Amino acid sequence: MKLPRRQILRLAAGAAALPFAPHVARAQAYPTRPVRLVVGYAPGGLTDIIARLMGQWLSERFGQQVIVENRPGAGSNIGTEVVVRATADGYTLLLVAPANAINATLYEKLNYDFLRDIVPIASIARFGNVMEVNPTVPVKSVPEFIAYAKANPGKINFASSGAGSTIHMSAELFKMMAGLNLVHVPYRGAAPAITDLLAGQVQVMFDNIATSIQHIRDGKLRPLAVTTAEPSELLPGLPVVANYLPGYEASGWYGVGAPKGVAAEIIDRLNNEITAALADPKIKMRFADLGVTVLAGSTADFGKLLVDETDKWGKVVKFAGLKPE
Repeated sequence: MKLPRRQILRLAAGAAALPFAPHVARAQAYPTRPVRLVVGYAPGGLTDIIARLMGQWLSERFGQQVIVENRPGAGSNIGTEVVVRATADGYTLLLVAPANAINATLYEKLNYDFLRDIVPIASIARFGNVMEVNPTVPVKSVPEFIAYAKANPGKINFASSGAGSTIHMSAELFKMMAGLNLVHVPYRGAAPAITDLLAGQVQVMFDNIATSIQHIRDGKLRPLAVTTAEPSELLPGLPVVANYLPGYEASGWYGVGAPKGVAAEIIDRLNNEITAALADPKIKMRFADLGVTVLAGSTADFGKLLVDETDKWGKVVKFAGLKPE
């Protein structure tokens, strides 16, 4: 899906669209009551943990409670629509995740246009996946896997945590770039997918590094490569997929957005506070424990990321003919 450059410029210019000086008092006063941070997933997952870390930080900085509200369902679309329909006053925010970029193409009809209706505020973190196989699969590298898959078209199953997840899309991008015929087996979450991968019911998975690393360390899963552009500190010595498929990169990320129309000075304040959180050593250490890295930047930077990721994954969705579950 090719997006017009004016859309990128519109997103990038968001926070600078209004003069700041007349609204200083309002920015200093915000917030005067609790703020909702909506998460489109159930409690307990990585997305929820990241949201609660940010919520706690912002609560302490604001002197007002930032309440994390979980609104799971429809691949995070339910939670996103709650924020789109909320009053644009800065008191309802969205924990933005890769599904927001993927769903723009995966779902033929949504009740909103994400890039139009959600204003980017700040990026928070980036995390990678690891391409891993059950040890019974007779391969020890990405080239060996590609050769094995080409010799066995349609006979290798790859697991995912559900259609449109970053785990699924990482594998679909790999399939597309390597020209492979792999069979997708979607699960309702990563945990049951990992269980079947460990049992040999499926052969390969592109799982989040943090959730697979202990199985890898125990020798129960064999890692082949990481999906990020750079190697992972959690898996030292493991190559990146791009070494074998130039240009390949698949990573998840998180950020914060708000309904279109939120005042620019409120967006500026939120961006500043989130940026301060990401510079805090305790937050950095907690992120490292979770297998994610800080992804700080301006509102414009986050807006460009959203446009680029929507375009990138839209091409994969169309190429593979993917549909939501």
